[in-house]
Amino acid sequence: VQLVESGGGMVQPGGSLRLSCAASGFTFSYYGMSWVRQAPGKGPEWVSTINTGGSNVYYPDSVKGRFTISRDNAKNTLYLQMNSLKPEDTALYYCAARKGVLIGASERHKYDYWGQGTQVTVSS
Repeated sequence: VQLVESGGGMVQPGGSLRLSCAASGFTFSYYGMSWVRQAPGKGPEWVSTINTGGSNVYYPDSVKGRFTISRDNAKNTLYLQMNSLKPEDTALYYCAARKGVLIGASERHKYDYWGQGTQVTVSS
């Protein structure tokens, strides 16, 4: 089983990035998918969740209206479009998979699979 994130980098405040998560080794379309981030010195923070078919998406208030989660089950890939980025969005971003949908979970042990992360830095 692998979840491989990509697309991170450094961007100025107000900029945009699109993260991708390529899944393999399990039936991607059977799993709810989430993004979780962790900033230096802080605990993990749930960022977004999408159901198996992509029809339902969930966000915390901190990113609602700026981030968009999506998935392509034909490509076994999860995405996170991040717009209007702020310095407080700086973190290591992980994708995570779980049978069913669990909204708001940030702890690794609550997910079946977890990626290695991609760094996002928002700085001028």
